[in-house]
This record gives sequence, C-alpha cells and structure tokens, in this order.
Amino acid sequence: MRRALCVFLLALGLTQHAEAGQTEQVSALLAQKFGVARAKADQIAKAVMQSAVKYSLPPSLLLAVIAIESRFREKARGANGATGLMQIVPSSHRKLLKGVKDLTEPTANIEMGSQILHGYVDSAGGNVEAGLRSYGGGKNYVAKVSDQARLFEAKLNDMQAAAGQVSPPADATAQTVPPAPEVGSPVSLDIR
Repeated sequence: MRRALCVFLLALGLTQHAEAGQTEQVSALLAQKFGVARAKADQIAKAVMQSAVKYSLPPSLLLAVIAIESRFREKARGANGATGLMQIVPSSHRKLLKGVKDLTEPTANIEMGSQILHGYVDSAGGNVEAGLRSYGGGKNYVAKVSDQARLFEAKLNDMQAAAGQVSPPADATAQTVPPAPEVGSPVSLDIR
C-alpha cells in the first residue's frame, strides 16, 4: 500500500512538473511571438493549461483561438460586444456568465471561452470542426484556427526538444489538432 502511494505521488509530481514546464514554454512563446508582458504571459499560459486539462481541449487549440480572436489583447472588443482574449459575446451566454464581473480579466475569459468551446464540441458529439464553426462562425474560421493550432503545436514541440524534454509521437499531434479543411470538404474529428 505504501509503495503504491509513493508511486502515485511520484507520478503526480512528475505530471505537475511536466505541466509546469509546458506552462513556462507557453509563457515564453507568448512573450516572444506576441509581445505579451512576461507577467501577463504567465497568467495567460497558466489559465490556458488549466482550462485545457479541465475541458479536455488541446492547449494549442485554445492558444490558436485566442490568437485568431484577439491576438492576445485582453481588452479586445469586437462585433456584437465580443470581449476579451477569446471574444466572448455576453448577450449570447448570459446564464453561463452569471457571476463573472470582468470578461477582460484573462483567467475568467479563458475559463469561460474554454467552457463555451467545450460545450459546442460536446454538443457536436466530439466533432472539433463543428464546435469551432459554432464558436467562430464558419469554415474559414476553422481553417485559420486549425493552421494556427498546428503552428503552436510545432513551436511548443520544438521548444520541448530544445529543452531536452520528450516530444509526443508525430501521430499524437495529428489526433489533438484539427486539420485545416479544404473549403467545401467535410472534416470530422473526435477528441474523446
């Protein structure tokens, strides 16, 4: 029993260490590529990683949505009152946003945006493309997010390799990041 507990605690520690390492890499990438201040990049990276785990969404997908929606500008405002990093439209999600005071606050925005995206993907039976279409409005949006997600995935894999960390197998990336569909062609992915 003690041995099993020790193994469990060791595995938990290694998992947390790996997540912390990936959070640091995401933060460094945001600071470097998007000019996000380091403290804000740390906050965004931590929120993305937490939401990715909580909602079973690839971190590269969440980062891609944020990049497309707001270019990592937390105070971004868009059409129909879209607000914050993930451009949440409050009038469309009143019940879900009950109790959220400030959608420009990165942690709250990423949590809510991830919950909304997860809900769309779940409603589509796990089909990421359909979930992204519901979130962003069309096939071109899906293609943009998919392309950006693959770029994030590749960059993070490169950073892991440079840091001496083990990268996931090539086919694992293909399973987590939706491919860019050709216009007019159906794409169905299951993230479960």
